[in-house]
Amino acid sequence: MTAVHARIHVSRPGFDLDVPLSVASGETTAIMGPSGAGKSTFLDALAGLVPLTDGRIVLDEEEVSTPRFQLAPARRGTVLLGQDPHLFPHLSARENVAFGPRAAGTPARMARGMAEEWLARVGLADAGKRRPADLSGGQQQRVAIARALAASPRLVLLDEPLTSLDPVTADGIRALLAEHLVGRTCVLVTHDAVDAVAFADRVAVVEAGRLTQEGAVRDVLGAPATAFVASLAGLNRVVGAAAAGGVRVDGALIEGRGDLRGAPEGAAVFRPGDVRIVGDGAYGSWSTRVVRVEPTIAGARVHTATGGIAVDVSLDELAARGLGAGAEVTLSVDAACVRLLPA
Repeated sequence: MTAVHARIHVSRPGFDLDVPLSVASGETTAIMGPSGAGKSTFLDALAGLVPLTDGRIVLDEEEVSTPRFQLAPARRGTVLLGQDPHLFPHLSARENVAFGPRAAGTPARMARGMAEEWLARVGLADAGKRRPADLSGGQQQRVAIARALAASPRLVLLDEPLTSLDPVTADGIRALLAEHLVGRTCVLVTHDAVDAVAFADRVAVVEAGRLTQEGAVRDVLGAPATAFVASLAGLNRVVGAAAAGGVRVDGALIEGRGDLRGAPEGAAVFRPGDVRIVGDGAYGSWSTRVVRVEPTIAGARVHTATGGIAVDVSLDELAARGLGAGAEVTLSVDAACVRLLPA
């Protein structure tokens, strides 16, 4: 198992990524952030595919990247698995999986035996002789996982490996990865909070090329420091002036639990499902305007003008109240459901 200590600084015209990261031996860290934040570049730098402008990368006690030195990717003991399995089309599934051990010097017969074992582990015991063109997308991704892990990498790098899969296949691959990543050092890039919760011990959030929040997955998702993290967690995060027992934004006072004494600004964090549409003049309520309505599996999410607060409603309530863009509504949220954090 390998520990990672890195500060990755990659700069080019119109782009600047400067992010520190440490990953303990046997731990999985998820890298999350909006598109264009630099997540894949970060992973490519760890793999040795992108040179550093500044900083350094250390795997265990071995320095593998600096601005003046770059250890070849093949000598790092890392594997990078992305959305495309990138299987060798002319090789069978067994030979694809055996490629890593054979490249490391394992005798061909032994490497093929290892490949058969790994194919069985990923649920493809009978697919060894089939070529990638004869496999489904989900099966190809399973072969790619087997190939990656059969190489006994000291560091596993995953770049959104489930994005191109249908939900049922993705669930199966997610369970497979969760099982086989136990005890391995891994850095995972994902847009999906489900993946972070399923795989990762910690999460690092990268926005505009900078680290904006880091910590245990549930701690970060439960106390989002930015609007982006709040959106990942499916939460409202409303920033305003700190007031006695709450946060004041656009004339509304949102009360909650937390200590904001001494803080000029605070953030109120709460679930859209905890917001209620109430009658005018109700205690602790505020009036606002509907900006847009977004369909959800269970009904609809109504986005409002005050602090961008979202409200989850049923389809019946949506129709009964006529909640279209421009509609005036009065909202309320129980203070017991609101967490107050320094902004």
